[in-house]
Amino acid sequence: MDLMQKVKERKTNISIIGMGYVGFPLAVEFASAGFSVTGIDLDAGKVNVINHGGSHIPDIDPAVVSPLVKAGLLKATTDFDVLESADLMSICVPTPLNKTKNPDVSFILAAAGEIRKRLRKGQLIVLESTTYPGTTEELIRPMLEETGLKVGEDFFLAFSPERVDPGNQVYTIKNTPKVIGACTPECLKYAEAYYSSIVEQVVGVSSTDAAEMVKLLENTFRAVNIGLVNEVALMCDVLGIDVWEVLNAAATKPFGYMPFLPGPGLGGHCIPIDPHYLSWKLKSLNYYARFIELAGEINSSMPTYVTRKVTDALNDVERSVKGSKVLLMGVAYKKDIDDVRESPALDVAKLLQVKGADVCFHDPFVLEFKLNGETLASQELTEELVAGADCVVVTTDHSDFDYQMILEKSKIVVDTRNAFGARGIKDDKIVKL
Repeated sequence: MDLMQKVKERKTNISIIGMGYVGFPLAVEFASAGFSVTGIDLDAGKVNVINHGGSHIPDIDPAVVSPLVKAGLLKATTDFDVLESADLMSICVPTPLNKTKNPDVSFILAAAGEIRKRLRKGQLIVLESTTYPGTTEELIRPMLEETGLKVGEDFFLAFSPERVDPGNQVYTIKNTPKVIGACTPECLKYAEAYYSSIVEQVVGVSSTDAAEMVKLLENTFRAVNIGLVNEVALMCDVLGIDVWEVLNAAATKPFGYMPFLPGPGLGGHCIPIDPHYLSWKLKSLNYYARFIELAGEINSSMPTYVTRKVTDALNDVERSVKGSKVLLMGVAYKKDIDDVRESPALDVAKLLQVKGADVCFHDPFVLEFKLNGETLASQELTEELVAGADCVVVTTDHSDFDYQMILEKSKIVVDTRNAFGARGIKDDKIVKL
């Protein structure tokens, strides 16, 4: 049976490598559409949770997963041999930066290596991991063609950037347009057929390089604009102007302006990292990405700025940072999720601890994290905890925090997210960003 016909009749097997924030939701979506899906992950704990009908991702309800597992449409494994029977293979592995802030594509190469060992005619491989333009054509394609099989004829290869926004209840995989670039027109045809079965709109582009660039543009756009408003916050501080008043007033303009908000820094796996992939690629072509580098400098300086705000706030009440108890409200990189990857709250915690502060935290989504080699556990949010802190710092504006109680019981509050202002709460003890 032709691959296109197999897709239409849901008679294809799908394997997704990586069961994280990108791969697992994708697996659930394909399984919900009637495909037989196997997730592959080296973490046996994740595999066990999925195979028992559970979910390790807050956005995915176990009530959705369980019926799919029971119906045999969704399962997980640590064994890459399932790739032999897969018709579609999607690579959704991490793409971090190394210590010198250069791209680390080792996870992509490892996944591609496992596919190469089992590649056969008629298979479609789609890379979803964010990477620099040229990765699919320059790294993956040659690796797979070493088998003697030819792309566009024997197997099909494409790149489709993930657009998952953790915690977003409005835009899901289904209603977020899916960009796809492929190595050949034939590759694009099959990739579009697969994704059209789970998304409302597929946007095809001319090449994998273009699709890779789309993803980097999206997140670089955000990083640069966040860098801009972060610098505006710094300037307003020098000028003695309330930055939130300025931003709220500017946001009333119905054209030519898009609101972005300042904060303690950038977090998450994408925005702090992806622009560096583009910058690195361009450096190899002797081009210096000035906007990216400058925005990176400003955004990475924000935890230091927040630490200074805490220091000044304590000084105003005749307290030294050293020996003071500082309570961080939230350590996830954004509200209402459990992801601490690249969270600026962790940097703030480290800087405060270096200055001698006794740092503790409360986060309903994060049980613990490591700080300078020490494991810190989330404290129960009580009136006693808040009252016992010399300074409370809102580093993540989770929705279910009792902000009124925090204000009433705290001695002083440094609000890096305008959590109080957004709720119409004003008080002299609140120090704004």
